[in-house]
Formats: sequence, C-alpha cells, structure tokens
Amino acid sequence: MPAVKRASVRAVLAATGMAVLTGFAAPATAATPQATDAKPVVKSEQAQTHKKAKSVKTPTATQLMPMGVNAEQASFVPTAEQKANAEAIIKVGQEMKLPPRAWVIAVATAAQESTLNNLGHLGDQNDHDSLGLFQQRPSAGWGSPDQLTDPEYAARAFYEGLVNVPGWQDMALTDAAQAVQVSAFPYHYAKWEKLAANLVLAKYGKGPLAG
Repeated sequence: MPAVKRASVRAVLAATGMAVLTGFAAPATAATPQATDAKPVVKSEQAQTHKKAKSVKTPTATQLMPMGVNAEQASFVPTAEQKANAEAIIKVGQEMKLPPRAWVIAVATAAQESTLNNLGHLGDQNDHDSLGLFQQRPSAGWGSPDQLTDPEYAARAFYEGLVNVPGWQDMALTDAAQAVQVSAFPYHYAKWEKLAANLVLAKYGKGPLAG
C-alpha cells in the first residue's frame, strides 16, 4: 500500500508540473528550463557590474599632478553647475582615452578662462568674440558660437589642440595650457592645478569636493 500511495502522489505532481521533493528528478516540463536559466543570467549581470565597479580606479596624485604644485594656488567652492561643467570636461577626456593629467590641464584651463561657467557673449565686457568654458573664439576657427557654448564640443576642441602639442605630457600645466590657448596671461593657469585635481577626484567620489 505505501508504494502505491507514493506512485499516486508522484503521478499527481507530474500532472500539475510540480517537482517531487524526495530526491527524484523533477519532471521535464517547459517551465523547468526557464526557471533554471533565469538564475545564471542574474548572477552573470551582477558579476559583470561588480567587475566593472572594481575596474574603475581613482587616479593617483602622481597621475593628476606629476610635478607637484609649483605655484601659489587659488580656489573657490564650485556650484553644482560648475561641477557639472568640470565633469563634462573630464568625461570627454575619458571618452578620448586621454590620461588623467590631460583632464587636470583642461579643467584648470577652464577654471582660469571662465571659472568653469559656460559663458555666452558678455557684450561690452566680452574679450573679443570669446565664448564658453574655454573662451574659444569663432573668429580664430574654434567653431561656431553654438558649438563653443556646448561644454562637450568645447572640451573636445581643447583636447584636440592639447594632443597636438609635442611633449605636452611632460610640460608644466601652465605651459601646456598656454600652448593651446595662447593667452595674454600665460602663467595664470598654474594657480588652478590643485582645484582641477580635486574636481577630478570628486568625480570618483573622493577628495574635499566630493558629494
């Protein structure tokens, strides 16, 4: 009688597509492969996300400021908009696969040119036809006014100028920036080096400007 009873229960469970929790194999139904497949996919996605998170390393001080700070530094507490503009500059540098040193040079340059504000034409106060984060001039061939007030376009234009400067990686920040910008005040870029490095660190949730 017990054997008949077990066979009867197994038959009922098989008919309803349920697994038998007795050490016997579950019936092969269309639902079983779907339930089995879903679990590894979730694990795989989690593993990939975890791997990606581990691969994002915060730049070191040597990568950001390989020569240290060689000038008196200036600073300000950036607004949310200024931080967003710095992040846009850094993002373009990352997309172009440039090293962290390039991001620092670019952010420091924009800090000097516009205090990281995306400036339109300022009328009588404007420096010729200079526009945007880097105060690039349409008349000098940098791009149209609409392009130069697009932070990502302006950043890309700056980086393209920077990488065409021979030996820029080994230059002092102010010399590398000046080689691109050709400013009337060539040494003013140096004072923003530490702020620029801190803004890069903030993008990674590190340093005094994080959060």
